[in-house]
Amino acid sequence: MRQATAFHPFTGCDLPWLVDRQAAQRPDKSFLIWESHAGPRQTLTYAQFAEETRAYAAGLAAKGVKKGDFIALHMDNCPEFLLLWYALSRIGAVTVTTNTRSTSEELQYFIAHSGAKAAITQPRYAALLQAAGPRLDWIACTATDCDAAPVAPLPSGLVAFDDLRGDPVLSSARAAEPMLANSVQYTSGTTSRPKGVVWTHANALWGGRVTASHARLTDADVHLVHFPLFHTNAICYSVLATLWSGGTVVLTPKFSAGRFWDIAARNRCTWANVVMFTLRALEAQPDPPRHWFRFWAGVGDLALPRDRWGIKTNGWFGMTETVSQCIVTDPDMIAPEGSMGWPAQEYEIAIRREDGTEVSFGETGRLWIRGVRGVSLFESYLNDAAATAAAFDADGWFDTGDEVRPTAEGPIFFVSRAKDMLRVGAENVAAVEIETVIARVPGVVEVAVVGKPDRMLDEIPVAFVVATAAGPVLASLIHATCDEALADFKRPREIIFVEALPKGLLDKTLKKELRARLSG
Repeated sequence: MRQATAFHPFTGCDLPWLVDRQAAQRPDKSFLIWESHAGPRQTLTYAQFAEETRAYAAGLAAKGVKKGDFIALHMDNCPEFLLLWYALSRIGAVTVTTNTRSTSEELQYFIAHSGAKAAITQPRYAALLQAAGPRLDWIACTATDCDAAPVAPLPSGLVAFDDLRGDPVLSSARAAEPMLANSVQYTSGTTSRPKGVVWTHANALWGGRVTASHARLTDADVHLVHFPLFHTNAICYSVLATLWSGGTVVLTPKFSAGRFWDIAARNRCTWANVVMFTLRALEAQPDPPRHWFRFWAGVGDLALPRDRWGIKTNGWFGMTETVSQCIVTDPDMIAPEGSMGWPAQEYEIAIRREDGTEVSFGETGRLWIRGVRGVSLFESYLNDAAATAAAFDADGWFDTGDEVRPTAEGPIFFVSRAKDMLRVGAENVAAVEIETVIARVPGVVEVAVVGKPDRMLDEIPVAFVVATAAGPVLASLIHATCDEALADFKRPREIIFVEALPKGLLDKTLKKELRARLSG
């Protein structure tokens, strides 16, 4: 594996360095505009944002948070999320971001696996977090649910969020450690449990700098952020890239097709990230009288609209493990519709057959990426040295698990997910995670989960089940078990009972045949 030396683009730098540098260079410029669905519009300048992150760093330190501590952040989009994410980086603590659609069982795993010391949440999830983390030192809670009226009083046993704010003057400066762990995001993979992807401070800086370069961002750009901050797309492609370029983030609680154009016009937004669901939803809305978008960016396998709104579209591809985009459309070039773009200059790209040889143009193969661990690639999978080692080959190439097709003209096209992954809306879902839950239901003999094409969500999970007593009762039990153990986007929409699963060599389930049955 390729490890970083002491000499790399972020030697002597960390996230607090970036926040403070921008605050010094453009103190009065708006960095964060909060467009709540219910409350007033709020703005923080670069100087105010830096000051608030210092204040919360001081308060968190007073609560006992130290360098190297893991702190869970279980929140929807709100200014508090970003203030805490950056405040913890000042201390040198590690932020563990968790999907707010997680069940209690999933949260228990995230907390236990990461060894989180404490957690921060909002009223909507407070009881869930208290049940999932009874051994946490403390749980802090905001006064509101981001886009609703204050909740009073808060449930007992919680620390009020405002009590985490200290005196910014008391925030201790820490020597920059670019290779220090900064955050953990849990992502679906080929195991029955999600893996914790560890990013260093250098990873975060790389994500901001490279994304800003790929999108040609300047301090004049205004970015509409509606995807969840607990995912790479929003925290890195959106916020870190905007912070690096000196632009403005317009943050909303979540995507709203009905409010999208109004918010975009009011703030003169110049770019946004999109996925299939958001595109389909916006297609059903009336066209805006005017907008200021210069481009939209989206996952490369989407057929982005080119003409309806007169907005240039850029395809790009990246993963939590690759930090930024390793395949991207150059803003000055027009890629074929549906393509991912060209290999990014910051990474090495290989596309291989199963025997390890390089594919020919027009041939489908497995996508491999090479970079530097802790800088351009993730540092490791948390507490899982075996999974980290298995993700790379002997020469340091990272296996994305995706099948792609290169063309002689340069652009690369996405074909499928080789690692048995489903794409449900903006979420990656491992089939094996669903299968593991269903397999523990009494009466289930065998199960295989595949994705069924869906116009809005791209795919939805469907379970094929071999059972001792197939029928409505068992189907209800399977659904109930999944409801308890899995986030809603992971739950199978259909249970199909079969006499046997199609099998190939070595008793391997032929999921291609099951997918054909769903699309036939």
